[in-house]
Amino acid sequence: MSGATGGLAPRDGVAGAPVDLPPAVADARATRFLRACRGEPVDATPAWFMRQAGRALPEYRAIRERATLVEITRDPALCAEVTLQPVRRLGVDAAILFADITTPLAGLGVDFEIVEGRGPVVAAPVRSAADVARLRAFDPAAAVGPLLEAIGLVRAASPVPLIGFAGAPFTLACYLVEGGPSRDFLRTKTFMHADPGAWAALMDVLTATTVAYLAAQVAAGAQAVQVFDSWVGGLSPRDYATRVAPWMARIFAALRPLGVPAIHFGVGTAGILRLQAAAGGDVIGLDWRVDLAEGRDLVGGRPVQGNLDPALLLGPWDATADAATAILDRAAGRPGHVFNLGHGVLPGTDPDDLARLVDLVHDHAPGRSPA
Repeated sequence: MSGATGGLAPRDGVAGAPVDLPPAVADARATRFLRACRGEPVDATPAWFMRQAGRALPEYRAIRERATLVEITRDPALCAEVTLQPVRRLGVDAAILFADITTPLAGLGVDFEIVEGRGPVVAAPVRSAADVARLRAFDPAAAVGPLLEAIGLVRAASPVPLIGFAGAPFTLACYLVEGGPSRDFLRTKTFMHADPGAWAALMDVLTATTVAYLAAQVAAGAQAVQVFDSWVGGLSPRDYATRVAPWMARIFAALRPLGVPAIHFGVGTAGILRLQAAAGGDVIGLDWRVDLAEGRDLVGGRPVQGNLDPALLLGPWDATADAATAILDRAAGRPGHVFNLGHGVLPGTDPDDLARLVDLVHDHAPGRSPA
């Protein structure tokens, strides 16, 4: 299992204490993720995992026995601890701030609850121009002050860069309009076309919120940001180009002066990758439905992140190792590849296999079979 340098001391009997690394190794680990995001050569392919904080880690489950997800995000020390747990246990090359994609919605005056086993449920869905008009302007200090404080604690303790994140306007709109998780987003698509003026107004509000939220995270110390458009793969290329892309372009244009790498990620987006890349992002996240090399060609050769199917980690290690090696071989040692899953870590994933996967990625040489 990979070790880590620094980090908060384990609490509540949590395993995974920090292990000292030689200075040269620690320095390389501290820089390789950001260098890869900039398309620069690295000593080894960096690896981190979406949803690495939580779910699969027993030390996280121990914390959840006494605190809800919302309570964790409102306790800076606890949020920092959860954010750092996978850094210590897995040896990943980046931490990602522990929060929910819907966390900033409370700052808009939205009443919602994260229901165990279902996800965020909005009490009064947004389905008209009047509903949009009732949304408040987002004030980061008032809405997510403890989360911003947690960033400072993580930065003081983490041996690797910290990624801030936010949900993209379309994905946030899906939660607001549907009232909760959905498979087909029929209400959202209907609203988008039935009242394009109200849709544009909603996207304006959510775009301003996303920019303010991410800018506040960077000001607090985040060294990179990721914009999650988890549900955008449900759109046709035409709808994406007209109803989503202009607002995404506005977000990435606003992030550029902040001087940190911005990752643009969506799920099921093979059919709109060119449009996503045109909208912006220094790094384009790829899910497992597209070949890594082909995806890189589709986004104009810029840095990419991905893209192992997370379901493989629920099966035998050999299948995971073979698939990860194939992805790394497709990357062919070209600068600008951040290894990740094609979506988040699934419940039931063995954290020891995640740590083995990090080691495999770090040790890989193109064309070499996995051990």
